[in-house]
Amino acid sequence: MLLKKNIPIKYIFGKIKYEILFVAIYGFAIEIIYKNFNITEISIPMTVPTVLGTIISLLLAFRSNQAYDRWWEARQIWGAVVNDSRTLARQVMFLIDDPYDPDQIDGFKNRIIKRQIAWCYALAHGLRKEDPMPAIEKYVSAEECDSLQDYDNKHVGLIQLHARDYNNALKQGWVNPYQQIEMDATLTRLVDSMGKCERIKNTVFPSTYSLYIHLALHFFILLLPFGLVELFGFLMVPVLIVITGCFFLIEKMAIHLQDPFENKPTDTPMLTISRNIERDLKQMMRDKQMPVMVPQVNYFYVL
Repeated sequence: MLLKKNIPIKYIFGKIKYEILFVAIYGFAIEIIYKNFNITEISIPMTVPTVLGTIISLLLAFRSNQAYDRWWEARQIWGAVVNDSRTLARQVMFLIDDPYDPDQIDGFKNRIIKRQIAWCYALAHGLRKEDPMPAIEKYVSAEECDSLQDYDNKHVGLIQLHARDYNNALKQGWVNPYQQIEMDATLTRLVDSMGKCERIKNTVFPSTYSLYIHLALHFFILLLPFGLVELFGFLMVPVLIVITGCFFLIEKMAIHLQDPFENKPTDTPMLTISRNIERDLKQMMRDKQMPVMVPQVNYFYVL
């Protein structure tokens, strides 16, 4: 997750260094040709690249807006995961009760809450196509780990275990039917959030749309030096680099935001959020073993 402050220029322009190098070489080549061969008959009026640049600007603005909407939706979903995880823990702590066997009930409650912590980590790693088992083994029993082997998506298996325990609590009389319905509604919201994340992950941003904008942008860059060379002379190259650099940065920003679950600094900080959920749920359980704080690397948190 990128922080608001201290983002180095090296990181920003490192994303477009090859594009800037190409533009600089191309600009120098056009300027040398104009100076040495005095070719003025192929100059292009600035109105042509201006109109094309305006069209590309509108397309990039629309694409950036769509990419940001995907990123913001992902963040909203994980905000709902935080709220529903806290709700689940609260319901488990205060709705499930058996005055005749409090020790068994306490173990039952702790098992469900720890499994919810595991679910958050499993979902985060699953969205990034990583094996979640090393991260969740300490939160679930060996028997439950074995049962998860039957599931390709471990977070789905963990929700099933939640549902099984809720049903067992109803049969044992630890909750009444109305309480069980409320607890199941929280599980339903978690499943809904899980499905929304998977939809974003599996829905590819239209490649043809990205390709057309990319080709139009390169065509604009090829035309732009012919319009700038007569206006700026030897200053054409730095002006060209500044203008094209702005376009490339906007395009790169949209590319990074459109996929919020790819384990990049611009991603939704799912593991950081999962650690915060773990901290809150363990405090609700009066557990003293808090998760390790996420290290900060200058301008972003380690995801």
